[in-house]
Amino acid sequence: MPSKPTPVTMDAVYDAPGYLFRRMQQIAVSIFVEECRAYDLTPVQFAALVAIHTHPGIDATRLSAVIAFDRSTLGNVIERLESKGHIERKPSPGDKRIKLLYLTREGAALLRDIMPSVDRAQARMLQPLKPADRKTLLALLTQLVDLSNEASRVPLRAEDALEHLGKAG
Repeated sequence: MPSKPTPVTMDAVYDAPGYLFRRMQQIAVSIFVEECRAYDLTPVQFAALVAIHTHPGIDATRLSAVIAFDRSTLGNVIERLESKGHIERKPSPGDKRIKLLYLTREGAALLRDIMPSVDRAQARMLQPLKPADRKTLLALLTQLVDLSNEASRVPLRAEDALEHLGKAG
């Protein structure tokens, strides 16, 4: 027996997982931007800085895989970070066409200085929930993201990317 189609109502939209995920993404970005306003960084720029800090000399293609962000859009992120003086691009010794990414001193200082604000933003995102519910939500989101990775336009491929760098982790 086929299931009944979802009624065409706003309540059906408001209760849909996709709508709720989109709204929470809007809320999360808003909180991040508010807490980190003094540093003029987006969440994606922050993730890129952390990945470059963790894996100095990473190239843009591998950076895209490590942070699961569209390669063509990532070019703009890299350009902004470079124009702000947070990263520098250097030619690869093995292939001058490939540019390797490194934090500048200013980028490393920014990453160190922004961490309390990032921590506050992360805490605020979960603050309305009871501590046990926060743990449950994070565990379920982690599970859902891991199990659905291949459905993403840009699946997370950190291990594959880092294998080529010769640096795991």
